[in-house]
Amino acid sequence: MTTSLDPSDWEAVRAQGHRMLDDLFDHLSTLREQPVWRPIPQEVRDRFHTAPPAEPTPLSAVYQDYRETVQPYAGGNLHPGFMGWVQGAGTPVGMLAEMLAGGLNANLGGRDHMPIAVERQVAGWMRDLIGFPATAGGQFVTGASTANFIGVLLARSRALGPKIRRKGLAADGRRLTAYTSKGAHACVARALEMAGIGSEALRLIAVDADHRVLPDAMAAAIAEDRAAGLTPFLIVGNAGTVDTGAIDDLTALADLAAAEGLWFHIDGAYGALGVLSAAIATRLAGIERADSLAFDFHKWGHAPYDAGFVLVRDEADSYATFSQVPAYLGRETRGIAAGDWWPCDTGPDLSRGFRALKVWFTLRTLGTTAIGRAIDQGCDLAQALARRIAASDELELLAPVQLNIVCFGYRCADPNRVNATIVADLHEAGAVAPSLTRIDGRAAIRAALFNHRTTEADIRTLIDQTLTFGRRAVQARAA
Repeated sequence: MTTSLDPSDWEAVRAQGHRMLDDLFDHLSTLREQPVWRPIPQEVRDRFHTAPPAEPTPLSAVYQDYRETVQPYAGGNLHPGFMGWVQGAGTPVGMLAEMLAGGLNANLGGRDHMPIAVERQVAGWMRDLIGFPATAGGQFVTGASTANFIGVLLARSRALGPKIRRKGLAADGRRLTAYTSKGAHACVARALEMAGIGSEALRLIAVDADHRVLPDAMAAAIAEDRAAGLTPFLIVGNAGTVDTGAIDDLTALADLAAAEGLWFHIDGAYGALGVLSAAIATRLAGIERADSLAFDFHKWGHAPYDAGFVLVRDEADSYATFSQVPAYLGRETRGIAAGDWWPCDTGPDLSRGFRALKVWFTLRTLGTTAIGRAIDQGCDLAQALARRIAASDELELLAPVQLNIVCFGYRCADPNRVNATIVADLHEAGAVAPSLTRIDGRAAIRAALFNHRTTEADIRTLIDQTLTFGRRAVQARAA
């Protein structure tokens, strides 16, 4: 009796695999004919409440279930009408590369194999594009939330020294404080929580009319904390905030960090890849001075999820924060256990998938110029949307449009309720799907234009349907 989990009929699996691939291409090539999103019927949800499958089910039957119950009810970020959250749209090239990575099933924790070299090459490309020195290193993680957490750990190690890894925060006694914009992503506060420092140690600094942090206010907060006997250790700049797309004055923050002796980390979850756009790159001046940088290839880079990245100015800091070599991970000079870079020495994970391959394929087959043009297109569409909003007596902009995110609302007596109703109605209508956020306490419709498939026709649809649903919501309230 065989215990292998390989198929007994390779030709049948081959035929099924070809059918799946053809169906995927059909799905991608007909996205505009499908709704962005559709509500999940209760009977579909009920099919996911079953006992664990002890006996096998034919691959064709499982795939049919997928076609009926999973694919039609996905989150919608592939669709040109998806404008809801900061999510990339993927590409067919990335999809194929993900299939190849699954076939290799490589573990990129370390050892001597070419997938490690692929990741190293992508890190080198990003080092050069960002303008980091030759000492820099980086690696793939799940997303910018994890990359920002790593940035906090690096800063903590720099501030408290290597003993922090052995003795913990309690043994040191100093109370660390960190500084960022009021518009920073919530994952920054969570990173301080996970690092054992606590979210109350994060100072959320006021912003200007363009939602950029005020460096003078940050300097004053640092001085106040020092006077109180606290230990400032970290500044987090923003290269594209999640709500409005604001880019902080990174040069001013780099100067402040240098003057105060603080670690300078940048959350560039999507905005860092603006270096691929000539129009945006100049606005990112100072990004090359960061000590660490978090960003995602699955946003403006359009790689399939997940493909986060952390880039560190001096890789020696990563080794100091993470490296350990237990006996079962001994390094050799020959054989598979050789290799001059083990990613587990510079990051938290030992078991790591081959995320680099889809990015390697994407960058090589599309080229950075084409990706930069797609970034520019999203920003141009945002400006076109802003102009349409400004031309309407019924709509209003709620924040400056700086990159590719537009926050606006329907003018009425009860905008919080009406804007929330509009967004839900838009989702259920299925043509376009923005999201809801809050700007200065007010509910705002947020159009995040990250999809390379989106056109001006989708912008027109967004405006037309927003007006339709807004009028209906106001009339319903009046009735």
